[in-house]
Amino acid sequence: MKTTRAQRTQSPGRTTSGRTYPAAKKRPASVRKGPSSCGIFHSSSEKQTRDFAARWARTFKGDEVIFLVGELGAGKTVFAKGIAAGLGLKDIGEVCSPTFTLMNIYQARVPIYHLDLYRLGNAPEIRDLGFEDYVGEGVILVEWAEKIDFPMPAIKVSIKVEPDETRRISFK
Repeated sequence: MKTTRAQRTQSPGRTTSGRTYPAAKKRPASVRKGPSSCGIFHSSSEKQTRDFAARWARTFKGDEVIFLVGELGAGKTVFAKGIAAGLGLKDIGEVCSPTFTLMNIYQARVPIYHLDLYRLGNAPEIRDLGFEDYVGEGVILVEWAEKIDFPMPAIKVSIKVEPDETRRISFK
């Protein structure tokens, strides 16, 4: 895979655990061809989740807003790493959840603005971030996007941990 040299402007990255989830049952998967369609993908490992997100991100124009929704440990940051890889970020180990910095910026084929709203407790704090100013300037990834209480056009990616520890990733 051809990548470009990338440089991030915020906190140091962390690597993933490389954890493998139990094998998923055979289910039909509706794999998205681009960011404007809806569908469901079932993943049985972090690698499968990253690879799927990377394939999908290769179709991006560079102005997408992605809302990542799911419980703690569901795989939102793993999915963000895949998007960064698909956009050409050389070292996806740089991608970490910006829980304390609130936003990390990664330089890839297009800038990636990665936000984490976990620590923010109320709507005014979220509105004060002003991240909507970055719309159209690159790809915006928002973890814990369910905290946003104002309308904003975005692709919602919901990651649900199934009873067998596989992941159900849905898009709308």
